[in-house]
Amino acid sequence: MDLLMHLIEKNKIDIYDIPIAELTQQYTDYLERMRKFNMEVASSFLLMAATLLQIKARMMLPKKAPGENEEQEDPRIDLVRRILEYKKYKRVSGVLSDMASQMTQFVARPPMDLPKEHLPPKNLSIEALVKAFHSATALSESVQIPSALVSTEVYRIEDKMNDLLVYLEAHGDRMLFSEAFQAGARGELIATFLALLELLRLHMVTVRQRQSFSEIYISRRGENSGDSAGT
Repeated sequence: MDLLMHLIEKNKIDIYDIPIAELTQQYTDYLERMRKFNMEVASSFLLMAATLLQIKARMMLPKKAPGENEEQEDPRIDLVRRILEYKKYKRVSGVLSDMASQMTQFVARPPMDLPKEHLPPKNLSIEALVKAFHSATALSESVQIPSALVSTEVYRIEDKMNDLLVYLEAHGDRMLFSEAFQAGARGELIATFLALLELLRLHMVTVRQRQSFSEIYISRRGENSGDSAGT
């Protein structure tokens, strides 16, 4: 069928009005050239050549007289149907081939469970943590902005991380969230908050809250804390 379609497209032949004699001659000439070049001629080629010769022979038979009512079917009609079906499947195979080529650019894998140690602390949302931070940094009598600023102090996150760990060690490895932000300039409080986030990322401390709007507790990693501030 590939060779037949090639000859039809090359000669711009109307599929519904195939010149069988001309097409058969070109087809058999092509097979002969294949033999001369020592190329193997498959049985499908020979079967198609035999089909074309059969159609050609049927078309050479005398037609029935005009008075006879029996309508003769065009011997080429079966070949036309096969060609149309072949063109359809050829077009679909091209589309599937393009889709297969596109899919080779993607690699799929089954869903993966994220490690639990990288998840946020249990029973504590980011909104609750940010709200607690804003509450701790709110201006009050204990946190006063000086009337004159002589110089800006630089607070290092590493120093604040160490301060938090020292405070936890001195208070039974557990403290209230608000105790970490009791006093200090705004820059110092921000450095303390960033230090707390870094300790959480390094899994050196845990932050827990039993329920919404209840106290938030900071504990050393591996230490269990309840909801009371006594232990």
